[in-house]
Amino acid sequence: MLVTIDESLKNKCPRVALGCITAVVEAPSAPPELTALMNKRVDEILKLPFARGVLESPEITATRAAYKALGKDPARYRGSAEALLRRIIAGKGLPQINAVVDIINLVSVESRLSIGLYDLANVNGDITFRAGRAAETYKGIGKYDLNLEGLPVFSDATGPHGSPTSDSERTMVTSATKNVVAIIISFSGAAALQRWNPRMVECMEKFASGRECVASLVV
Repeated sequence: MLVTIDESLKNKCPRVALGCITAVVEAPSAPPELTALMNKRVDEILKLPFARGVLESPEITATRAAYKALGKDPARYRGSAEALLRRIIAGKGLPQINAVVDIINLVSVESRLSIGLYDLANVNGDITFRAGRAAETYKGIGKYDLNLEGLPVFSDATGPHGSPTSDSERTMVTSATKNVVAIIISFSGAAALQRWNPRMVECMEKFASGRECVASLVV
C-alpha cells in the first residue's frame, strides 16, 4: 500500500505532510494504564490557566487555514483534534472505544494533530490524500452522511474513506481489526511528525500489542 498527497491539494496547502504508521495490533478495551494516561492528559488541559487557549495552538490554526484554502468553513467542519479538545474543555473527557482508537485519540490530543485510522482489511489499494469532489459523500462514524466536497480526504480505489474531520464506517477499526494504518496529518510541515510518529509506534506497542510497526513520512 502506497500513501501519496495529490498535487492539487499540495498546491493549496503547500506545507502538508503525513506521518504513516502501519501495524499488526489487538483492539480490546483499553488497558487501565492507557485509560489513566488519557485521564491525565484531560486533567492537564483542564488545569491550564486558560484551557481554551489550546484551541489556538499552531497545529489547530494551521488545520483551519488549510480548510479555508480548500473552500471549507472550519467553524462548521472541524479537524478531529480540535473536536477532541473542545470535548475535553466542555467537561466530556475522551471517548473510550477500544485500545487502538483510544491510542489515536490520546496522540491526537497530545500533538494537536488530526489522525486517521483505517482497518487495512477494508482498504482497497493505494491511498491518496486529496480534496473531496462534488457529490462525494460517505457515512461518518456515528454520524450522518458527510459532504466531502472541498474537505481533505483519504481515498482508495473504492473512493473516499477518511478525513481529518471524520472517518468512514467502511474502514473503521473495531475489536476484530488486526492490521491498521494510522495517518497523522500536519498542515504545518513535517518537523512535528519526527516526534509523533515514534510516539504512535510506542503507544501501539505498549497498549495494543503492536508488532511489525513501520513508520514513514509523506511530503
